[in-house]
Amino acid sequence: MGEFKVHRVRFFDYMPSGIRALAFNRGTERLAVARDQGSVELFNFPDNYCQEKVIPGRDGRSVEALCWVGSRLFSVGLDGLITEYDLDNLRPKYTVEAYGGPVWSISCNLEGNLLAVGCEDGTVKIFEVLDDRIQFQRNLDRQKGRIISVSWHPSGTKIAAGMMDMIRIFDAETGHAIHRLLVERGVGTAKNREVVVWSLAYLSDNTIISADSAGKVQIWDGLTGTLIRSHYITKWDVLALSVAHDESSLIAGTSEGTVVQFQFLSSGEQQDKEWIRTRTFKNHTHDVRALVLTDIAVVSGGMDTQLVVRPLLDKVEKNTAESALRKIVFPFKSLVSCAKKAGLLLFQFPDHLEVWRLGESEGYGKPGECLLIKRKPEKLIHLKRKGEDHICSSALSPCGSWLAYSTTSSVRLYRLQHSGNNISISKVSKLPKFLCSAHQLCFSPDSTKLFASSTQSSVIVISLGQSECKYVHTLATKSGSRQPVHLLAPSEDGKWLATANTDCEVHVYNLNKLKLHCTVPVYGSCPTAIAIHPMTSNLVIVHADKQVFEFSLGQKEYTEWSRKLQKQGLHPHWLERDTPISHIFFNPKNSNHIIMHDVYMLCVIDQSLPFPDPKTRLYNQMSLRGLPEAERVRHSHAFKICKSFQDVLSVISLEDQSLVIVERPLLDIMSQLPAPVLQKKFAT
Repeated sequence: MGEFKVHRVRFFDYMPSGIRALAFNRGTERLAVARDQGSVELFNFPDNYCQEKVIPGRDGRSVEALCWVGSRLFSVGLDGLITEYDLDNLRPKYTVEAYGGPVWSISCNLEGNLLAVGCEDGTVKIFEVLDDRIQFQRNLDRQKGRIISVSWHPSGTKIAAGMMDMIRIFDAETGHAIHRLLVERGVGTAKNREVVVWSLAYLSDNTIISADSAGKVQIWDGLTGTLIRSHYITKWDVLALSVAHDESSLIAGTSEGTVVQFQFLSSGEQQDKEWIRTRTFKNHTHDVRALVLTDIAVVSGGMDTQLVVRPLLDKVEKNTAESALRKIVFPFKSLVSCAKKAGLLLFQFPDHLEVWRLGESEGYGKPGECLLIKRKPEKLIHLKRKGEDHICSSALSPCGSWLAYSTTSSVRLYRLQHSGNNISISKVSKLPKFLCSAHQLCFSPDSTKLFASSTQSSVIVISLGQSECKYVHTLATKSGSRQPVHLLAPSEDGKWLATANTDCEVHVYNLNKLKLHCTVPVYGSCPTAIAIHPMTSNLVIVHADKQVFEFSLGQKEYTEWSRKLQKQGLHPHWLERDTPISHIFFNPKNSNHIIMHDVYMLCVIDQSLPFPDPKTRLYNQMSLRGLPEAERVRHSHAFKICKSFQDVLSVISLEDQSLVIVERPLLDIMSQLPAPVLQKKFAT
């Protein structure tokens, strides 16, 4: 495998943002996740829960609730706005003022032509969903107090609204309130506090289910307005509800971090069914603010920043990848860039960038030893972004002389100058007008060009010079895809540029001729990492389903090694991993070595060795070290895996052939969060 000098970087003080809202689209099986900082992420559940897209946040933007209408995504927030998102260009498409103060909740009718939003001023407002916008239709009867939660009856004729101490049922046609359901307060001293109805579910049999701040899940008869049963499940708040599509089960999330499941079952010898508490899941440390109950899994998110997918084992086959519990904390999108020749690291935060110089060690040691530090890592630059839009992408040139970042509204380019231990930064004032925004940014290996992914899977090429920066060309596909390019990979010799988009397309451009060279056959899983081998010019691609391909750019076809791998198949343990490969690079000392990593694992694929068969131990590198050389050779195989890492954000190969492994700081994320009690949303 070879030996590497390793820099283990633990000073990237990245803190994920808590999850505020979830919305699941049953038609496309996409999950939308809104975080506290206002960003929205999209996960593709059939494609191994891959994080497909990220829409960056904005200062002052609040997302309290999400709602799918067909393939369109809407959100509401405490800024009083209703937002529809452009899922192709990863930005808000437009916003509409609700004119009711902060907006707490949103719900769509079954037909998908009307939206109901609950406002601070006590109104439920109805908006009509048109082809290209939404339009205000009418207000329902104004109430005294804010509307916290809303839910449509599946028939579309009635709407339930949760408030303080009560639930109102409205006739959706006339807009008049037809029932008032008074919610019981808590016991003891809690009797003096108002009860917040945090979440509602309106079922087809006219049952209304409510979750409130007194720790109750209550079952109501929506026709008579009477309480059927109360379930006290926590002494804290019940913050979220989600009901199965067939209305046979529901889940409730609490501020203790638990998720409680109820099922509609017959009790004892009685034929009548009722809602019975069946299971409790404990996968969070703090408030569970949002829930989704799919056909096979419980999906939950909250203040501890984790998106948890817990399969229901009675709905899936055991001992399969589908039955594995998943916890997604860190973003799939890379937040680290490196100037390989200068030994500089760029860390991306929503509101600023940091440039660090790597430390230096003294002398050489034996394999596995920690070398003494001669010079500690040093933060050189703290660059605050301009404007209110959060940073969506950034890059540092390999020579360390250029820095670029993009928001949804602008791209900014800076020139860095090094003089001994000093570094200065100056903004490039005039940029080509074509460079107005970018989903991804990347510099060429010789630092003379900047590549910026733009609309409709195109890539803008900018030439960088000391006097000015010029627009060179726009590299465009012929497929007509509108999906954004999320991966850029230039070759070391500057001849090729490979791109991948979320339509699962991989294109390779000839940068000398500035035209499309070839398109890799479309594989039905999103690429998560791509790289071009510096010696063979073969393109290596890893997809969300863990499949590995090697494509020859010269022959425009898969290599013989790749065909053999697909014919034999990957090891079952490799396919069962639940985190995607996020980065690929190569060993400069051995052209047969392909190096890749995910959040927990570093893997070297040795193309000169045979593939492991299903019965071979995949994770056998540590055990091989104690065997005689002859035995070690006999049991070795192509996949050399090290799993001794935790929360790896990036692995980078430097010019001196050493590795930089950027890990989460040792400080536990959970220790930075407040105690597991509800953080009150209401402003004074």
